[in-house]
Amino acid sequence: MKHPIFAANWKMNQGPADALAFMRQFLAQYPRQQDRSVLIFPSALSLSAVTGALSDRPDIQVGVQNIHWADTGAYTGENSAAIARGAGARYVLIGHSERRHVFGETDEETGKKAAAAERAGLTSMICIGETLAQREAGDTSTVVLRQLRAACALLTAHQIAGSLVAYEPVWAIGSGKTATPEDASIVHAAIRSELRSLTEERGEGVPILYGGSVSKGNAVSLLAAPDVDGLLVGGASLDPDGWSAICRT
Repeated sequence: MKHPIFAANWKMNQGPADALAFMRQFLAQYPRQQDRSVLIFPSALSLSAVTGALSDRPDIQVGVQNIHWADTGAYTGENSAAIARGAGARYVLIGHSERRHVFGETDEETGKKAAAAERAGLTSMICIGETLAQREAGDTSTVVLRQLRAACALLTAHQIAGSLVAYEPVWAIGSGKTATPEDASIVHAAIRSELRSLTEERGEGVPILYGGSVSKGNAVSLLAAPDVDGLLVGGASLDPDGWSAICRT
């Protein structure tokens, strides 16, 4: 059985001072664990505060929420994968639903970003998920597998095998609605099957996380579902006490 992965996406919350205070409180109640992994994705401007707080905690890794696909250039306001890596990030979210639906990021752009992450030595967490309308139309598998293929289009089978995937149904994010463990398991099984194909049968080792209104109340049941290897947590990761409880699940 894989060690579970707990990933916190702070989105546009927790400035540097708040991030540092959070880390102090969280670390005080979360001792080193050998049987699980914890990832934190702070705002880009709070990255240094979080990495500084983790200087003696190599068991917890840090990532960025987004990158540009170009290595350098005139892209005001953007950050490249190399800049993120140099600032201490080791992971990056690729294709989060808010990047897709709020900022209009396309499937093709997610593929370019995943390739850029590989060039810089960042590990991608590829985010995929359907809207409520797509789910009600019976298009869940079609949508999530299309998004997965697009994100992996410029990667080798070996590179895909070294990535992570997060299934985050758009209708469940921040809504209080959560896919049941059975719902999540069905979609994760389809993703696993596609990963086997994309990685030339090395897809068993790719962690598939579930994200979408995860809380300490439903974390246990979600993690118990087949093919759910971890949790990508949004709002519930902003409270150090609650986040610590989820990470100890």
